[in-house]
Amino acid sequence: MSNLTLNMSDGELIRRFKEGEPWAFEALVDKYAGKAFQIAYGVLGNRQDAEEVSQDVFIRIHKALPNFRGDSEFSTWMYRIAVNLARNKYRWNRSRGSEKNLSMDATLGDQDGSEMSRILASPEKAPDDAAANNEFEAEVMTQLQALPDLYREPLVLRNLDDMSYDRIATLLGCRLGTIKSRIARAREEMRKRLRV
Repeated sequence: MSNLTLNMSDGELIRRFKEGEPWAFEALVDKYAGKAFQIAYGVLGNRQDAEEVSQDVFIRIHKALPNFRGDSEFSTWMYRIAVNLARNKYRWNRSRGSEKNLSMDATLGDQDGSEMSRILASPEKAPDDAAANNEFEAEVMTQLQALPDLYREPLVLRNLDDMSYDRIATLLGCRLGTIKSRIARAREEMRKRLRV
């Protein structure tokens, strides 16, 4: 992303895209693709599914952006699309039992679909430390996935995306107190499950 696009607001980028400048959409993708992936990964716990969902987010946005009126911030709109698509994928995976199916084309990895390179110990860590860290990370994702949606989603938005409580409440259509309560309960449940 160039310095020019870094200094442009989302509104300016959207205006430029609507005026027929495709680079403006690419700038929005560059700016928000990581956030979409974080949300999807937090909800799904699977890198391949999260990549698929984050791509779908921007396909949807590209189709709908010409009609975007700006009633909410672009980022809020993008987060809402990401959460909804990730929820749909999560439900679809559960009903289909995707965790029991293996693809012959899938990258070698552990149960959450991460790549083999991630499993191998980095040069900075001793093999035992790396293995313990990978086990703990896998357990965190397992326990996060076991939380009910109404606790998991706000926790993911708060912890992975560092989103404010107000923004989470707006995005999920809940009251601020409800969101604070759900996040507190989710954190307490995670502490119990992880014994930390």
